[in-house]
Amino acid sequence: MPGLVAVDWGTSSLRGARLDEAGRVLEEKSAPLGILSVPNGDFAAVFAAQFSDWMTKGALCLISGMAGSRQGWVEAPYVSCPAGLGELVRHLKWIEPGRIAIVPGMSAEQGVVPDVMRGEEVQIFGAMRLAGLSDGLFVLPGTHSKWTTVRGRRIEGFRTYMTGEFYGVLSQHSILGRTLEADAPLDEAAFLRGLARSGEGGSLLHNAFGVRALALFDRLGPAQSASYLSGLLIGEELAREKPGRDVILIGAPSLTARYALALARTGAKVRTFGAEATWAGLKALQGEMT
Repeated sequence: MPGLVAVDWGTSSLRGARLDEAGRVLEEKSAPLGILSVPNGDFAAVFAAQFSDWMTKGALCLISGMAGSRQGWVEAPYVSCPAGLGELVRHLKWIEPGRIAIVPGMSAEQGVVPDVMRGEEVQIFGAMRLAGLSDGLFVLPGTHSKWTTVRGRRIEGFRTYMTGEFYGVLSQHSILGRTLEADAPLDEAAFLRGLARSGEGGSLLHNAFGVRALALFDRLGPAQSASYLSGLLIGEELAREKPGRDVILIGAPSLTARYALALARTGAKVRTFGAEATWAGLKALQGEMT
């Protein structure tokens, strides 16, 4: 296979990597030019400014993430689960045929309510490639955390939790913010305390107010309160999912470390991948095209 220009175009940032035939990263670049920051909505101009030097004759570029959303460059409709690399390839949205394409996201039905992802599906296939797996539970912490089941190299289904967004709202725009340092480093003891409280089965709405009450009685300091709240929210995910087996974590180290700590309490064995999963996933897609 020839090399690949791999691009992850998200809501707040734009990242790219130039890969060789084997998928090794030759060069990387990034810019604060997420889909909501593209001047005049001119995606083609931003792409050219960032990557034209990589787009030599015969080059292929695959773009994952929110560039395929309704607010992005061109909408790439969701592919329904269960689905694998083949379905993604068949539904690529070509900007320039044979040269630049956007990878579609995936959708899954949760009863009568749909669930969606964009970009995470590529990370999952990349982590599968890196780990040498065809089945497993893949967890992607973040603003909207994903719990994804893979069987036979196909994504069977997934569930999204607004954990990161809830943390932001509660720590910055609620009464909890008055006694809490939202950006404080992890306090492991306070985090595990919140995790244990969540595991007792009480209401999240009630437990969240407990963060305020514990601070009023000087049982939690501002930095501790942040980790306690984080433990409560991540514990809510674990209470619903009940992993209890091997888990692949994909994401930023600051987040995957917390989930690894929480999952260890359930007896799950954890492997972790970061940004490299995106590049490996886009390379796997290219391989499926041949």
